[in-house]
Amino acid sequence: MSDISVKISDNDKFIINKNININNNADKPHNGKPITIMRVSPNGKYLVTYSKDDESIVGWNIANVEEGQLKSDYSRTHKGHHEIEEICVSDDKKLAYIHDIYLEIIDINNNQIIELNAKISHLKYHYCTFNLKGEFIFCNDVKNRHRIYHKIIWVYSTQTKCNKWICKGIYKIPKDFELISISKYDKLYLFSNNNIYEWNILTEKSVRVFGGDEIYKREEFYKHDFRWRIKKDIRISSNVKFIYLRIKNKIIIYSIELKIPIVSSLDISNGIQSYNNLLNIPELYTLLLPDELIHDDVLSSNRIWNSIMEYYWKECLNHLEKHYQLQKKFQPDSSTIPQFIFDIKTKYTFGILDGYVWKIKLEERISKVNENNNKLNNEIIDKGLDSEDSSSDDEVDKIIDSDMRTSSYVENKEIYKYLNIYLFNPYMSTINASFQEFSEINELSTKNTKQVLIQNSTKWVIKSTGGELKLLIFKKNIINKRNKWKLICMRIDKFNVQEYDLYEFHKRFLHGNKLLSENDILILTKIGLFIYHFNENNNFISLNYFYYMNLNIYNKYELMKNLQYHYKKSFSKSTLPLPNYNSFKLSDKWVLYVKDNRESLLKYGVELLSFAIKEHRLELMDDIYRKCIIHFKEDLRNNKIFLSIITSTIPLLNEYYPEYILRYSLETTMVIDSLSYTIKYQDNNLHLYSFHYPQIINLTKSILWTKYIILYHKLYIKHYALFIILNVIQCLLLLLILPISPIFLVTFYISSKYHFINDFNIRLYKNNVVDIALLTDNIFGTIFNEYDIFASFYFYINDNFLKYMSKSTTPTITFMIPYIKFVNYPQNYNWFWEFIRPQSSLFVKIISENIYKTWDGEALINFKWNTYGKYYYVMIWMSFIALLGCFNVTATIPQQYISKDVQKQLLITSIILGFIHLSFEIRQIIYNPIKWICNFWNIFDIIAYVLPIFTSIYWIQTDVRNIQLLSFSCLFLDIKFLLFFRVFESFGIYFAIIISVAKQIVYFLVVLLIIIISFAHAFYILLSPTEIDFSFKENDPNNPWNIVPTYKEVLNNGAINSNSYIIQQPDDNTNMFTDYRTSLFAMYLFLTGDSSALSNWSYINNPSLVILIVLFSLLIVVYLMNLFIGLLNMAIAKDNNRVSYLIQKAEILAEIELLYLLPNQRRWKAWFPETIYYYANFDKIHKEVKKLINDGQWDANEFLEIREMKQDLLNKLNIRNDETDQQLLKEIREILLNNKKNK
Repeated sequence: MSDISVKISDNDKFIINKNININNNADKPHNGKPITIMRVSPNGKYLVTYSKDDESIVGWNIANVEEGQLKSDYSRTHKGHHEIEEICVSDDKKLAYIHDIYLEIIDINNNQIIELNAKISHLKYHYCTFNLKGEFIFCNDVKNRHRIYHKIIWVYSTQTKCNKWICKGIYKIPKDFELISISKYDKLYLFSNNNIYEWNILTEKSVRVFGGDEIYKREEFYKHDFRWRIKKDIRISSNVKFIYLRIKNKIIIYSIELKIPIVSSLDISNGIQSYNNLLNIPELYTLLLPDELIHDDVLSSNRIWNSIMEYYWKECLNHLEKHYQLQKKFQPDSSTIPQFIFDIKTKYTFGILDGYVWKIKLEERISKVNENNNKLNNEIIDKGLDSEDSSSDDEVDKIIDSDMRTSSYVENKEIYKYLNIYLFNPYMSTINASFQEFSEINELSTKNTKQVLIQNSTKWVIKSTGGELKLLIFKKNIINKRNKWKLICMRIDKFNVQEYDLYEFHKRFLHGNKLLSENDILILTKIGLFIYHFNENNNFISLNYFYYMNLNIYNKYELMKNLQYHYKKSFSKSTLPLPNYNSFKLSDKWVLYVKDNRESLLKYGVELLSFAIKEHRLELMDDIYRKCIIHFKEDLRNNKIFLSIITSTIPLLNEYYPEYILRYSLETTMVIDSLSYTIKYQDNNLHLYSFHYPQIINLTKSILWTKYIILYHKLYIKHYALFIILNVIQCLLLLLILPISPIFLVTFYISSKYHFINDFNIRLYKNNVVDIALLTDNIFGTIFNEYDIFASFYFYINDNFLKYMSKSTTPTITFMIPYIKFVNYPQNYNWFWEFIRPQSSLFVKIISENIYKTWDGEALINFKWNTYGKYYYVMIWMSFIALLGCFNVTATIPQQYISKDVQKQLLITSIILGFIHLSFEIRQIIYNPIKWICNFWNIFDIIAYVLPIFTSIYWIQTDVRNIQLLSFSCLFLDIKFLLFFRVFESFGIYFAIIISVAKQIVYFLVVLLIIIISFAHAFYILLSPTEIDFSFKENDPNNPWNIVPTYKEVLNNGAINSNSYIIQQPDDNTNMFTDYRTSLFAMYLFLTGDSSALSNWSYINNPSLVILIVLFSLLIVVYLMNLFIGLLNMAIAKDNNRVSYLIQKAEILAEIELLYLLPNQRRWKAWFPETIYYYANFDKIHKEVKKLINDGQWDANEFLEIREMKQDLLNKLNIRNDETDQQLLKEIREILLNNKKNK
């Protein structure tokens, strides 16, 4: 929950006026004993308190109380042997509390106990809460079959059914993670390895909120009280824009929009103004007020903090006395800290006063007190001066030194103002209203070039001249009791407008303006919307936002129409639109501000880098690139999101500057998002195995299994005889299914892998009864005492098989894939259009070989393949095999062996399956027609689907078995089946070579084809007959009748008859040059070595024919064909690598994502996380790094910070790189020399 609990110690007393009678403690809630824990319901409608001393729980109705004392309407005595550790209540008065291994739930309305329908008892509980929807969430330890405890999150619907709540979700937390808390917003906060994560139960999206090695030392992780220390030291609050963390005495504020900590390591123990500024943020109240678990809170021993809280509490008491007839005059004892609880949802504070709970608007009290900070500061300093404490003088000196200086105060004030600048869009409602005001301008003056706005002690003066915008800030200065305005600062912005626009600017550049706050102003001009911010700390005006709009309009109605258009298109949403291309083009100062401001760069960096790429501004590109890398290195754990600026522009970089992609890949390969590389021992087969943090497992599909196991063990407790009979029956059934045990085991394996079953150990004990499990323990071990016979048999076989197949471990190092947000899809989508033309991710948009030249690209593909790719690929393959089988059986089996009905059914099935596959091809064509045409396999695929469909329909309609269609259909289907093997590396490399080589030599083949066509044309003219009607004319040597073999009669005397005796009748192939088409085929035969088409002519009498034959054989057969073979060898050598195969596999995965995954599946964070990590084998890392060094790619990084990181890896690998050492030493010397000169 997002509220805070309080503990009232025995010392928390108040000085009471002696004239007022004190009520008897017996009449008070908890019998007047101190309240230990206080909890508010999710929507602030009900409150419960618990007293450890009295062992009682009291309920308080707060829904209809505006402010003042609450009345209790429920009381219950806790009779357990252990004190209550956690307590929570719902808005409809359902109470739940934890004490040791027990969880009790009571309906306060009728005082009935509520049961859970899938409850595993007698296990340690850690946390419980209700969410905003009224669902009950808790965490407890559950043993698995190996007796290892795991933390399990349970989600229950509070809709009572038979006085039970129904389980609707189960989630398993990884073993290396500790639970910090569960938010009422359905979010888990987890701690692991000095990192704090937020995991959303609804979306299953995880975010690393903060990481730092300074939180805990490594040896502290293994102390017995480590879990308690986490709850003591780490406290979390959140709203829609920020996550607020308090880690010990540090405050961290994480921006949900930017996904980085915008305020980190802010010390809360430094000075009065720090506390005041902190208390100006209501969400921080829950972090600053003490918790019942924290007995040594750093603030509880801080005298400044105690004084501040005492002062605030005194103001609250005065307010209560004045407005709500507080019966006694209380004064807080200066030796104690006043106790509050703050509810973020309702913005109310609940305080303990004389045993009762009071509802107070603390936020209003604090804001009023802060209006007069000097009074508070002076009172605290006076207390310090009057104190007898020997350390008070030093503390007061610290107060005066750190807080009473104006610059320090303003600096602190500016920090907290910064949390509400336009980067996070708190003024959208004001901006939206401003559009309406600007569109209602009655008159468009052509002379208004100066405007003045005043708020409190600040005056803004806005002047516009041709192509310039001038802003001046004045502050009130009281001289001789007269207010004088003093100029504080000035800013002039020049815009890159065309010369012909300057005259128009003189007429009217300003359309309107509005003060958003004293230091923030919105200005609407002819070229768009500007938002400026005045920084009081350094007296500087900054341009925080600029959105270009073409408003060079002088007609009132046209302007109003144009403003309404821009409002509906861009400004009607809850956030400001991102700056467009012209915003950067018109203002160099805006470009400079975005580039140099850390948060603005993160928010607008993608647009700025895209602008720099399109405008070919190489220096700006390089500056942005360098700043992203430097910001990442400044805080590796928390700033990796800066790398997403580079990865988001990879499609543009691939189009304009592809070398940047290779540069980024090489410079960020083998990087991590922590301060040092960690070596862990993993299985040998985990090289380049990818994963993401935290790996919380959704076990919701195993709810039915969990209920079954609980019911099975309840049968063991309550009906033991029936339990034995059931076990005997299961044993007999198990013996019967032994012949088909592989199917049984595979079924259980699939169910376990996809979490339809779990291995929760729900062992219940029964005394004084002979346990049948004791007999099986001696044979199979204790596992048969924990599950039913079928599950026990599977787990026994599985565990022993894994034990037999277990591989040796090897050292591995975990790396981060630097392509942040590379696989994510846009969150806003339309289901209909996603099926027609789906939105794509960066992974789909750009498949570049420069990405897959390093391990990062391969690990990225491995993650996608193992997560969903291989399963969908098998499904597609199986459905194609069904199509192939149905059609080939029909086409191949002789007619006498297959009936007409079966044949027709197989053909219809082929048509249906063919259309299903064809539909995906059509969707692919619609998605990107040009890309589809350019891919040879796509054309082959569509032929493989269309031919069988057409042949099957033709066969059914005409009842004619067209063998030509059947033969080609079977050919394409068979080859298509072979293409499915291209996803496997052994086959895929050759398929990749076939296509890539063909692409490289395609123009050579065109040249070769033109030459062949030319020779075919020449032979056709030379050897074609002169007449179409063939005759026996002797004067046409090309007449087929003249070139066919003739047979003459041999007389008895050996003489030969000169007249032909027998003539072989010519056919279509006698003279292949009678038709130009066959002439081309004759040339192809000649190219392959078959010259029979030219052997019918006499070479002695046809010198022209001989010349053509010699020319063709020398030019084509000898020279060009050998050149072709040489080119093939070069192309094969170039593409005979894994990169081509990985690109091919990436294309397959991209096709699966776009065409086969549902739109919501493409948004699953478990499948498409923002950051992915992978393991790498230590020995293979050593070889890869050596290879990169030898290829000159390891030292390609120009950033000192990244080289320092990689030097740590070289040290762990025991690799010496002298060139890197020399370069590093040179840069260190240059830095030291520059520092010395600057001094």
